[in-house]
Amino acid sequence: MTSSTRPTQPYARRAWLASLVIVWLGTTATLVGMPATAQDKFITVASTTSTEQSGLFGHLLPLFKKDSGIDVRVVALGTGQALDTGRRGDADVVFVHDKVAEEKFVADGFGVSRIEVMYNDFVLVGPKGDPAAAAGRDITAALKKVADAKAAFVSRGDKSGTHAAELRYWKAAGVELDVAKGPWYRETGSGMGPALNTASGMNAYILTDRGTWLSFKNRGDLAVLVEGDTRLFNQYGVILVNPSKHAHVKKDLAQKFIDWLVSASGQKAIADYKIGGEQLFFPNAKR
Repeated sequence: MTSSTRPTQPYARRAWLASLVIVWLGTTATLVGMPATAQDKFITVASTTSTEQSGLFGHLLPLFKKDSGIDVRVVALGTGQALDTGRRGDADVVFVHDKVAEEKFVADGFGVSRIEVMYNDFVLVGPKGDPAAAAGRDITAALKKVADAKAAFVSRGDKSGTHAAELRYWKAAGVELDVAKGPWYRETGSGMGPALNTASGMNAYILTDRGTWLSFKNRGDLAVLVEGDTRLFNQYGVILVNPSKHAHVKKDLAQKFIDWLVSASGQKAIADYKIGGEQLFFPNAKR
C-alpha cells in the first residue's frame, strides 16, 4: 500500500489496522490448525525388519491408508528392540514375531492384548556347495553339523525374533554357543537384510525368514538348504501399546490399524503379497 492509499484519518487508520489484525489472526489460526489435524492422523508402528525389508509394509500401508485415511510410520527394528520401543511409549502398536517375548510384554502391562495376524517360516540358507553337509529337513541336525565343521555362520545377534529362534535351535541341537563360538560364528547386530548381505559376502550359513529371503537380491552363491521342519514355523502378532501406561498412545487410530489387519480386507491384502508368484506371508487371524 502506497502513501496515497494508506488511511490518513485517525479513525480510518485504526479501522484499517484492526482489519489487518483480524485477517492475520484468522490466517494464523488456519495455518496452525491444519498441520495439527494432519499430524493427528498417523500412528507409529514398531515392527520387525522382516516385515519392512520383505516389502510387506510397502504393499499393505497404501491399502490401509486408502481404507482409513490414516498414515502409518514404521520403525523397523529387531523384535526385542521393537518391544522396548513399545515399553517406552515411543510407538502406538508393535507388530513382531517372538511369541514368548510378546506374551511377557502383555503380562507386564505394556500391551493390551496379543493378536495373531499371519505366519511364514524360517529357512537355513548356506553355500550351494554345502561344506557342512547340512542340507535336509532337520534344523537342529543341520546346525550341529555346521558347528562341528566350524563352517562360517552369520547370526543377526540383535535380540530379534529371528535371533531368538536361532538361539532356541542351537540349544535344541545341543550346541553351547558360549563354548563352541569362535571365528566361524559372526554376529552382525543388524537387521535381516544387512545380515544376509554379510552372509553372501562371506559365503556363510544363516537363518532367515523366508519373506526377506524371497525379496533379497544379493544372494551370491547362497541357496536354501534346510526347510520344512515344523519347528521353523514363524508366527507374527500385533499388540496395542497400553494407553494406561502411556496416555499419548493413539488408541483409537491404532485400534483401527489392528482391526484392519485381522479383517477380511487386511488378511486378503497379506495373502495377495507375492514375489515371483510366491506368497511371502500367510494370514491366520482368528476373527
